[in-house]
Amino acid sequence: MPKLLRWSNGSLPDYGPRKTRKGNMTRQQLIQRIKETAYLEGDFTLRSGRKSKYYLDKYRFETQPDILAALGHEFAQFVQTTTTLIAGAELGGVPLAAAVSMATNIPFVIVRNAKKDYGTGNLFEGILKVGDQVLLVEDIATTGGQVLEAAKALRQAGATVQRIVAVIDRQEGARENIESAGFEFLALFTKSDLGITP
Repeated sequence: MPKLLRWSNGSLPDYGPRKTRKGNMTRQQLIQRIKETAYLEGDFTLRSGRKSKYYLDKYRFETQPDILAALGHEFAQFVQTTTTLIAGAELGGVPLAAAVSMATNIPFVIVRNAKKDYGTGNLFEGILKVGDQVLLVEDIATTGGQVLEAAKALRQAGATVQRIVAVIDRQEGARENIESAGFEFLALFTKSDLGITP
C-alpha cells in the first residue's frame, strides 16, 4: 500500500475541499470556470498566425482538476459503442485524452507533432492498432490545422477517426476545414457560448 505524504508533525496535508470525479458542475458552471480561468485580453498571435484581441489559454484550464474532470465526462458523451481508442495531439490534447480515458475506461494514445528521433522513434505514444475506432479530442479549434494533421496521421496508420471533438470552437474556419477533409467535427462550446464577441 502506498505511503501517504505527511507533514513533519504527522498530520496529513490539507489541500482544500475535494470535488467528486465528475466535478458536480453544470454546463453553465463549466463554461464560467473555463472563461474565468483561461480568457485573456490583449494582442496575441495564434498558432495559425492570425492576430487576435483575445486568447483562450488552454493550459490554464487544462491544469485545473475540477475543469479537467468535468471535460472528461463531457467528452465521454461523444464516445460511440464501437469506439476503441481516445487520441489527443501533443501537447494540449494529452490531458484531455487522459481525462476522457479515465472517464470511459478506454485506452488513449498521444499523437506527436513529429516522430521523435530517439528511442522508439514513434509518432504515436501508446498502443495504436490497425482498425482502431478513434475519438480524437482537441483543445481549442481555430483553423483546425493541428488536429487535422493528427487525424490524417491516425488514418494513415490504419485507424478510423470517428469524430473530432474540441473543447472550444473559435468559429474561425476549423469546422469548414475539418469537414472538407472528410472528418466529422463537433465542439463542447463555441466562443459564443463563452460570451466572447468578435
